[in-house]
Amino acid sequence: MRIFVTGATGFIGSAIVPELINAGHHVLGLTRSDAGGQFLIAAGAEVHRGDLEDLESLRRGAAMSDGVIHTAFNHDFSKFVSNCEQDRKVIEAMGDVLVGSDRPLLITSGTGMGNAVSGQPATEDHFDPNHPNPRKASEVAGASVAERGVNVSVVRLPQVHDTVKQGLITYAVQLAREKGVSAYIGDGLNRWPAAHVLDVAHLYRLALEKHEASSRYNAVAEEGVSMREIAEVIGRGLKLPVVSLSPEEAPAQFGWLAMFAGFDMPASSVQTQQRLGWHPTGPGLIADLEQMRFF
Repeated sequence: MRIFVTGATGFIGSAIVPELINAGHHVLGLTRSDAGGQFLIAAGAEVHRGDLEDLESLRRGAAMSDGVIHTAFNHDFSKFVSNCEQDRKVIEAMGDVLVGSDRPLLITSGTGMGNAVSGQPATEDHFDPNHPNPRKASEVAGASVAERGVNVSVVRLPQVHDTVKQGLITYAVQLAREKGVSAYIGDGLNRWPAAHVLDVAHLYRLALEKHEASSRYNAVAEEGVSMREIAEVIGRGLKLPVVSLSPEEAPAQFGWLAMFAGFDMPASSVQTQQRLGWHPTGPGLIADLEQMRFF
């Protein structure tokens, strides 16, 4: 298959590209830069110039392909709401050229969309279109284009990690450096799910190849790692004190990250593993943080 990959030079996309190529697929990778183009060519992919603002370039990429994996997202979380709205427009634009074709469109969301009961792991079969998290816009858009005859499925991401990046935890590391302390909120027992980036890339390929319409997959290897444990390993790595903050103190430490830092967001991938035969084998989040070069 010829697969159009958005975010092809990003953290997750750059792992998906070789995963697809090694499995015999051809990749058309979206990039807006010469450096990105050089990376894609070196990886054995074709280059498609464009970006998330250029909806026509996205339509062309999707039209030229047998399937689409959409991982690109603007990670400036100070503009989170508008970025989620942009993602809705991107999904609808690519969906326009896939209507009635059965060519798969694999979009990206977050595991938090599957949290139905406080303290219970998020599951693949739950989605609330009225969820307070603005990221719901991606799945709402997916459902909208599915109603028009597009074969859409969703990969929900946890904290995706290696020894260089760890999702939102990367920002927590930066803030600990700036503030001189590594912090968690309250007792720090709230949990975040996680998975290694190579396991996540493998899941995207399996989901694409299955191309089962209206499916949701949780890319979760660890159901929940406590924020206290995360803060402690960051503190050890940076040689900084580890402190507990009250919810009122959290914004001063975490800024925009405060809205996530206190959430308990465990997630299960039992259904995903059964349906795709996906069995994550990569190192855990804490193991990667312990191997990270903090200095």
